[in-house]
Amino acid sequence: MRQQGFAPEAPDRAALRFRGLLFQPTIVATVMLVAIVTQSATIFLLVSGVLWLNVLVPTANPFENLYNRFIARPRGRPPLGKAPGPRRFAQGMAATFMLAAGLSLLRGWTAAAYAFEGFVAVAFAALLLGKFCLGAYVYHLLRGNVAFANGTCPWSESR
Repeated sequence: MRQQGFAPEAPDRAALRFRGLLFQPTIVATVMLVAIVTQSATIFLLVSGVLWLNVLVPTANPFENLYNRFIARPRGRPPLGKAPGPRRFAQGMAATFMLAAGLSLLRGWTAAAYAFEGFVAVAFAALLLGKFCLGAYVYHLLRGNVAFANGTCPWSESR
């Protein structure tokens, strides 16, 4: 949560928010797996476009809007608001790599497509299985917050 730019909350509320924040990457990762298996440039490009929308117009994020309307509100969970900078940066990184995979597939650059697909797959696995957001980590590194970035790693003792 801290890694993605969210303020500290009570543990029970933070756990609910964290589950909500995983809604989007769970859906995107599932669609990404379909794109990898089918080698569909169209799917990669469409998902990239949606992620770029999330970055450029955070309030229009369809995943967060669906989550708020159909899950958070009816179940009394905290709604998801506009994504902070680290989360948007992570979405932008994913969008960029999916765009690169899609364009590589269109050009017939199979090795490049596999490389971009592999990077995205590893990043989603780290997020969903290891609770480590590579994009947010890179965001903090680029901003010069190396100690903070390293402190948010799952293996960090200061977590």
